[in-house]
Amino acid sequence: MQIESLKLFCDLSETESFTKAAQLNQITQSAVSQQVGSLERHFKTLLIERSKKRFRLTQEGQMLYEYSKQIIQTYDSLNNRLQEIKEIVSGTIRLSTIYSVGLHELPPYIKAFLKQHPTVNVHVEYRRSNQVYEDVLGNIVDLGLVAYPSKEIRIAAESICNDRLVLICHPSRVKRGKESLFLREIHGERFIGFEPDIPTRKGVDRILKEHEVEVSVVMEFDNIETVKRAVEIDAGVSIVPQSTVAQEVAMKSLVQLEISDGTFYRPLAVIYRKNKVLSPAMKLFVEILKSV
Repeated sequence: MQIESLKLFCDLSETESFTKAAQLNQITQSAVSQQVGSLERHFKTLLIERSKKRFRLTQEGQMLYEYSKQIIQTYDSLNNRLQEIKEIVSGTIRLSTIYSVGLHELPPYIKAFLKQHPTVNVHVEYRRSNQVYEDVLGNIVDLGLVAYPSKEIRIAAESICNDRLVLICHPSRVKRGKESLFLREIHGERFIGFEPDIPTRKGVDRILKEHEVEVSVVMEFDNIETVKRAVEIDAGVSIVPQSTVAQEVAMKSLVQLEISDGTFYRPLAVIYRKNKVLSPAMKLFVEILKSV
């Protein structure tokens, strides 16, 4: 029995999926089943209830998972400590990020990190906010990038930067030279928003409510790119992070206006499981993100 088998069993227990466990360990589903069978023969006990309805560990399987998790964490701590002593930065960083951050803010930091540490492999998944939390809690990824981080007892969150929010609209809607507006000026306007469950949408809704501004939400999308495309065809106006519209503003397909009522920001954070043992590479990557 090797420690890799225990890690595989932990991944399977946390994801509750033979497919995801196989992907995490870069093996086939058949190989996952074979290794589980090998563990059951080794311990002479059934570890997983064979049911098509849902994944469930037996009492013995739950105990093996709990002890295996401790073994893996101890092993990871040892391995990371040895790497620190040898000043080795290598391995893989699995990262899950919301679309807007992953597409517009993350690339230069990954580029800078890989330039300093070319032996590290950074794997990025683009996900909705709730899925990022699920990926982190399920140990599918090492780190997550989210906006408006929520309080979760099992997750550690470290602030990395704040996105300034601006209003965007079609160029035909703005007089030449106009660079800002008060929120009351969009009262009753057609508005392009994110879907209601997305944190950035909730943040924008709070700002509008605090300033007693009501808009007519005509379209709702789950990602920043579709929001921008809708504004480009003059379907309505929107409030978005400034960093996500730099290209469109430069190309003059969108106009960006500062909000005169105040300076509003979207907080961003890097998240990871509280009991997660961060490798030297992960720690350095977090430091780069926090230096923004």
